[in-house]
Amino acid sequence: MRRMLLLTALVPIAALAQSPTLPDVVVTATRVPTLIERIPAGVTVIDRAAIEASGYSTLTEALATVPGVRIVQSGGNGGNASLFIRGTNSNHVLVLRDGVPVNDPSDPGGLFNFGVDSLADVERIEVIRGPMSSLYGSGAIGGVVNLISRRGLGAPQGTAEIAAGLPAQARAAATLSGSTGRFDYSLAAEARDEAGFDTTPRRQSIYTGARNPYRSATATINIGAELTEETRATAFLRGRSATFLLDSLGFPAYDANSYRGFDTTVSGRFALTHLLFDGAWQTTLGIGQLNTDRHYRQPLEAADPNATSSDTRYHGRRSDLRWDNTIHLSDTGPASGGAVIFGASRTIDTAHSALVANFGGFPYQNTTRASATSNAGHLGGQTTLWQRLSLTADIRAEDAKYGGAAVTWRAGAVFAIPEAWSRAKLSYGTAFRAPSLYDLFGADTSGYVGNAALKPERSEGYEIGWAIDVPGAKRKPASFEITYFKNRINNLIQIVYGPGFTSATSQNVDRASTQGFETSLTLRPAEWLEAMLDFTRTETRDLGTGAALLRRPRDQASLTLRATPLPGLTVAPEIIYTGAFQDFLSDDNGFPTGVGRAHPGTIMNLTASYVLDERFTLFAIGRNLGNSRFEPANGFQTPGTSALVGLRARF
Repeated sequence: MRRMLLLTALVPIAALAQSPTLPDVVVTATRVPTLIERIPAGVTVIDRAAIEASGYSTLTEALATVPGVRIVQSGGNGGNASLFIRGTNSNHVLVLRDGVPVNDPSDPGGLFNFGVDSLADVERIEVIRGPMSSLYGSGAIGGVVNLISRRGLGAPQGTAEIAAGLPAQARAAATLSGSTGRFDYSLAAEARDEAGFDTTPRRQSIYTGARNPYRSATATINIGAELTEETRATAFLRGRSATFLLDSLGFPAYDANSYRGFDTTVSGRFALTHLLFDGAWQTTLGIGQLNTDRHYRQPLEAADPNATSSDTRYHGRRSDLRWDNTIHLSDTGPASGGAVIFGASRTIDTAHSALVANFGGFPYQNTTRASATSNAGHLGGQTTLWQRLSLTADIRAEDAKYGGAAVTWRAGAVFAIPEAWSRAKLSYGTAFRAPSLYDLFGADTSGYVGNAALKPERSEGYEIGWAIDVPGAKRKPASFEITYFKNRINNLIQIVYGPGFTSATSQNVDRASTQGFETSLTLRPAEWLEAMLDFTRTETRDLGTGAALLRRPRDQASLTLRATPLPGLTVAPEIIYTGAFQDFLSDDNGFPTGVGRAHPGTIMNLTASYVLDERFTLFAIGRNLGNSRFEPANGFQTPGTSALVGLRARF
């Protein structure tokens, strides 16, 4: 019993989340392993089986079909990729690694770049939509994305994967995991080398077809040891390095040939978990650090009409000290599955960034050199009454020298109606985003100066939904869910310019609202076939101007099939549709034409795998098979058609 509880400790939460015997358990939404049917929030889980069946190798691929989520990638791999959840801003998404925030403090908006990371060391991705600051703090206005690492369980096992394809690309990955006695381990390594694509739109006169190659390497170590029957130690270390070429816009646009990026991240954590009162109380003390280094260099090119050169460096560091507790309550009377969580944390963010550029003979510099500390405490609980009514509630208080204090909370309920094969859910919550270090302390030579008096951006929102799971003898033949959501965001931070545009600073001046609905339909007409159709309608509004928010399409849809028509053969096609949206537009010569309606687009992908025997699987992956020229961000075309063939071995 004590060993099982240790495996569910907060830091190594992947143990329970990835267990093949508990596929419907989610950790991120409540910090306690909870059946997905009892969570009053929009939840999507992408497990290892789905990652391999659909051929996902990057975060952008894996998240592209999640309801209520839109990925905007400015270029190919390595290019900045932002995530919008339910119409909120891209800096309103908090990214976690095993429950610990990993957003880049040196980024001007405090963003996480989804365009670089791969998935060889990821066992499971949990996406929670809706305000989640009451559990995870700043940035979780739209929701959170938790990347749960692979870890060792049971007998030693390993995988090796190698693949190659067109245009020239190669990929290799290997993992080794297991446990022996009181010790468990998981090792992962991955390397990628791709010729890439020219993501300058073909419609523009400056298109040259010059490819943007991408190379990356990732290594991860995740180990744990049961020191005693009541105490467990865990350690995690991950390093990732990537180099790539980029396209730049400029005015007029120019298809750069030597604009290069370097992106390196190193993160580590150590934690001790101890059980009290025969395992009823689980307490974890953890310390961690994240280091990010990004360097973008654009040398002067003779053909560039903008005569642009630049050298940009970002270095961010985040240090965390966390104390987390879970008290499992005994089942009494009508209550079951009860738990109380509480804890405290201290975070120190540091940013050192510098941009030195020259635009047509006009020099420009931008610098940030600052750090900030925040302290927080949280309290929450959950229970299920009469096996029908599941209740959750959380509250968090966070205080920082800059950006002020913020108290956020969230409460929700799920009511099961087994007689109608359905359940209803309702939740309401508040969230916030603290000003970034650039918002507070950034400065440039054009007159911008950060504002240390900024207040946090704040939001409040609710969702109400209905889900139906049609019962079957061996499986659920059909599932349907619809959720309506509405959010209102205040104190949005914007740059405000002084008279004559000779000075500028960031201020809390804007308000926005988002609302819409998400629908998901899953059909399983036969044991060998599953079809998933998702549709999202989102309405956004800048409450100051009345205009729709940029890069938020009104309609999004995806269709994914997983079929096994023959023994050992799995086919997984997917179609992703993005509706029209407002964006900054440019004409075919690269000159800006103002804000307008960007065209919709459809991407078709296909993955097939064939199990040769118990050890070897052959797979083939095709991306953008229709060679769509869709521009997810105006001025950046989606990468063209690619194909990859490989072999996966298990031993």
